[in-house]
Amino acid sequence: MAEGADRPHHAGHRDRLRARFRTAGGEALADYELLELYLFRAIPRRDVKPLAKAIIAAFGGLGGAAAAPVERLMEIKGVSERVAVDIKLLHALAERIAREQVSDRPVIASWSALLDYCRTALQHQKTEQFRVLYLDVKNRLIADEVLGRGTHNHAPVYPREVVKRALALDAAAMILVHNHPSGDPKPSAADVEMTKKIVEAARPFEILVHDHLVIGRDGAASLKTLGLM
Repeated sequence: MAEGADRPHHAGHRDRLRARFRTAGGEALADYELLELYLFRAIPRRDVKPLAKAIIAAFGGLGGAAAAPVERLMEIKGVSERVAVDIKLLHALAERIAREQVSDRPVIASWSALLDYCRTALQHQKTEQFRVLYLDVKNRLIADEVLGRGTHNHAPVYPREVVKRALALDAAAMILVHNHPSGDPKPSAADVEMTKKIVEAARPFEILVHDHLVIGRDGAASLKTLGLM
């Protein structure tokens, strides 16, 4: 038998893809090819190119796939629970890396990094989340907490609970963040009203609300920049 005859037909493709990545980096590869590389370890004995393409097509991109629930990922033929969890790990890693850019430094001075972090965490979520970034007196991040989870267009938020948590953390300021699963980051009248209620609830305790960011798939909106708070 010739040398290498017992190797699966896709083994050479994997070697070539790894070589391209090693030589030219991720920019030289399509999204599905990057996902292929990631799937190699989870699925070592199968051609994963068709699966990578199917996942990208189903969720509209790497970000959508990584943010998808495990159960939804497993609806794709060929995606086991193990593979789905591995894909979810991508999102957790991306969010953690983005958070490093805003940790231990004034977030007001790192606004673009803050927006990147918020978009990484929220832009592909299918239901609405309301999060609060609690800051110390130097505007450094103390905690990022989800205080409301909801439907495709609403997450219940209680201003008293937002401020209560700020007091427990000894926070000096807050940045409110929530997502619009519809994709459009334009603030609604309800968003503006809720922001005003939280600002009013925080004022007696001299806790500042720097901004309220609304995250959509195609961008982010700042209520402060828009003059809505």
